[in-house]
Amino acid sequence: MTEPSPTRRGSDYAALSREVKESGLLKRRPGYYSVKVGANLLLLAGGWTAFALIGESWWQLLTAAFLAVMFTQIGFIGHDAGHQQIAASKRVNNLLGRVHADLLIGLSYGWWINKHNRHHSHPNHVDRDPDIADGAIAFTEDQARVRSGAYAWLARHQAWLFFPMLLLEGLALHVAGVRAQLERDGTAGSRAARLAGAGLLTAHLVGYVAALFLVLTPLQAVVFLAVHQGLFGLYMGCSFAPNHKGMAMFAKDDKIDFLRRQVLTSRNIRGGRFTDFALGGLNYQIEHHLFPSMPRPGLRHAQEIVRSFCARHGIAYHETGLFDSYAQVLRYLHTVGGPLRLRPELEY
Repeated sequence: MTEPSPTRRGSDYAALSREVKESGLLKRRPGYYSVKVGANLLLLAGGWTAFALIGESWWQLLTAAFLAVMFTQIGFIGHDAGHQQIAASKRVNNLLGRVHADLLIGLSYGWWINKHNRHHSHPNHVDRDPDIADGAIAFTEDQARVRSGAYAWLARHQAWLFFPMLLLEGLALHVAGVRAQLERDGTAGSRAARLAGAGLLTAHLVGYVAALFLVLTPLQAVVFLAVHQGLFGLYMGCSFAPNHKGMAMFAKDDKIDFLRRQVLTSRNIRGGRFTDFALGGLNYQIEHHLFPSMPRPGLRHAQEIVRSFCARHGIAYHETGLFDSYAQVLRYLHTVGGPLRLRPELEY
């Protein structure tokens, strides 16, 4: 997704956009991404080399943990490519995105682009943001009220179950991507894009499963897969969870301008360089949503511009620590499940 063109000359977003563009922060950073991509690929190759050399051993669970970290870091590059942050050419960005997502970690790039762009257009907008659609987690009290049976029990206890459920997030992303490839509804892109994605996803899946069962015993392979995919899902989920959950929500018919829609629904995470690395720049969620094509290293510098602009215009700018953000998310999920705690009979 690229920045929208301001619809009104002199609008608040137009003024902020001019200020950011004049700072030069939207310029591509080929040097940064060349080093970042190269380092990630070397580390990923090193992890798989260690896997091959260690062979049949339960020490491979350490390799699984390392590869879970690298899969997430590779995923961050796919995210940046999807937002056209890396190269000036859309074709090059999409090639990088497909290689990193489809081939290297087995997530459907075409499906994710479709879903993520809709999220960026309407964050926390009920019935418009796919990231808050009713699913395993209930994100609104209306979603919780209509549940019954096992889904009601899940929503009632979702605050306690949130982090354990993230262990399944990696598997859920794999399944959703494969399903999108099999369907012909456009969620995975054009026919050509779907075929290319299907080929790369198949290559990843076959290579991944073959490597596990050729090098490890069957039991070790299954445990490795569970640990690797579980930690991958947990890391991915913990990186994305603080961004919007528990922030302002808008009803289907609410009208709000682009600037306030992005700022009021997003939460930044304080921290230094390590936080920037660990969260892949997603800790600058406000700046990222306002300028999604801004290269990752520019977000830190854009923060002061955006924060000062919001202060001058009376727009709430939310920033907190990482652990406090998780506490806010859990409190919000607990509140959403409140109606079901008042009606426990719906669980049966």
